[in-house]
Amino acid sequence: MRQKPGSIGHGRIDAIEAGITESRWVARLLGRSVVKAFNNIYAQHLLEHGKPAGSDGRIALPVSGDDPKAKATVMRLIDELGFDAVDAGDLGESWRQQPGTPVYTKDFDVDGVRRALSQAQQERGPAWRATAKSPGSFVEPT
Repeated sequence: MRQKPGSIGHGRIDAIEAGITESRWVARLLGRSVVKAFNNIYAQHLLEHGKPAGSDGRIALPVSGDDPKAKATVMRLIDELGFDAVDAGDLGESWRQQPGTPVYTKDFDVDGVRRALSQAQQERGPAWRATAKSPGSFVEPT
């Protein structure tokens, strides 16, 4: 069943399939500022791998957002938690930290995060694309 553009249901969001980033879609849906962060780190790593500022091997996290003040607040929080924050641009660039990109679930330092963000490709791999049958089921996945 096809949906109206921008509609929600059955795991497929046509606006996202047409190219809007998930984060920008959420911001529009909520009518609020959204900052994308913390999506590329495992919860256990967040809990166990924070280090004081300036420490060798400190993990960096990408941060995307359209509101500079909100993004700065999140970046300060990341620092307080023991990680370096990397400005990854606005929500239009947030696809660079999506599942399947080089930065996703990697514990890179600042240079590694910047390099991974620059190497990301916008086209979603097959494992991350919705289909006309999305989301499917455990018995019959799409």
